[in-house]
Amino acid sequence: MKDEVKVALLGCGTVGTQVARLLGEQAEDFAARSGARLRLIGIAVRDASAPRDPAIDPALLTEDADSIIDQADIVIELIGGIEPARTYILRAFQAGASVVTGNKALLAEHGPELYEAAAEANVDLYYEAAVAGAIPVVYGLRESLAGDRITQILGIVNGTTNYILDEMTVAGLSFDEALKQAQELGFAEADPTADVDGLDAAAKCAILASLAFHTRVELSDVEVTGIREITAADIASATAAGYVIKLLANAKRHEDGIEVSVAPTLVPADHPLATVHGSFNAVVIEAEAADRLMFYGRGAGGAPTASAVLSDVVAAASHKVLGGNAPRELIYGDVPILPASKTRARHQLELVVVDQIGVLTEVTGVFARHGVSISAVAQSYGRGKKSDTCHLTVTTHEAQQNELDATLADLRESSFVTDIVRVIRVEEN
Repeated sequence: MKDEVKVALLGCGTVGTQVARLLGEQAEDFAARSGARLRLIGIAVRDASAPRDPAIDPALLTEDADSIIDQADIVIELIGGIEPARTYILRAFQAGASVVTGNKALLAEHGPELYEAAAEANVDLYYEAAVAGAIPVVYGLRESLAGDRITQILGIVNGTTNYILDEMTVAGLSFDEALKQAQELGFAEADPTADVDGLDAAAKCAILASLAFHTRVELSDVEVTGIREITAADIASATAAGYVIKLLANAKRHEDGIEVSVAPTLVPADHPLATVHGSFNAVVIEAEAADRLMFYGRGAGGAPTASAVLSDVVAAASHKVLGGNAPRELIYGDVPILPASKTRARHQLELVVVDQIGVLTEVTGVFARHGVSISAVAQSYGRGKKSDTCHLTVTTHEAQQNELDATLADLRESSFVTDIVRVIRVEEN
């Protein structure tokens, strides 16, 4: 049995700093949990002379990542991006080291390659921190629910967008105002593209879907719509109808395949996800035996993410000391991933129509011709730019996307619809 496990840390940003600090402060606890002392042998950084948090021992800093990777039993990768992270992880496997990473983009694009390399080297690959920060949803899917059949995962997995939408709802801010505030508070990057365009959530959705449905889901498989187009008017309309707007990652099993998407969604005010405020994350899992489970907590930040990283480090270290391995990638069967045109959902459409007798019949007739069933229609005045128009809010039953697209195309070409203001998905309780 080992009496010490050597740990190499790649990256010393917000999360890396917290990991290094906790490894020192809680050394005795980690030793008791893993069966051996965890010794941090080095921290690879781009510039070792840059100012650091006082918790970081300057003697541990190095600009030569390879040198500490080759000595380590466990490598913690927190530099992000595709390269050189991918190369470093593969080098760690070749050297016999297990890897703990929080790199969702890398896993979404190169997960199969990394899973296979870890299996060939008989080492662990852990990635709890890649999805939803401190929330143990990866562990839940890989281990706690291994005896069940998952039917759907629905979640808020990006704290930045949830903060923005929450401020637009609660404080009445515009998108630009809420984004600026998120940047000032450190929730959003100077370039918020990955967050507000849904790409960060899409990478996490791909990882969760792969785990839940035991098939390989890539980032390119996820249909993505961000929140840039959400307006104060959209928020007000949702609130008046008893909904809130959330950016939801959705992975759902159908009889003919799997749908994976990220999109702004109307969530009923009494749905569990509607009460998730600020930068918090939450994931609802539907399973055949366990029914509905909800994971809720901090989805980002140095300390919460470090908590997830260190839980993986303890697990990997215990395997180094006592034997055993993390769960391997489990892929079986050939479950197709549905194209966007074949996915099914409820939608709400806001139309500006000519205010004349018979127009409502014409509108509902278009929906009927394309097989899209309507569950509710509401008419309102005073919001149109012209006095001879009115607004129709049409909520559909679940319909296939290609049927909805055909309906929208006909409505745009019609003489009685002057504008389609909004089309948004609707989630049920």
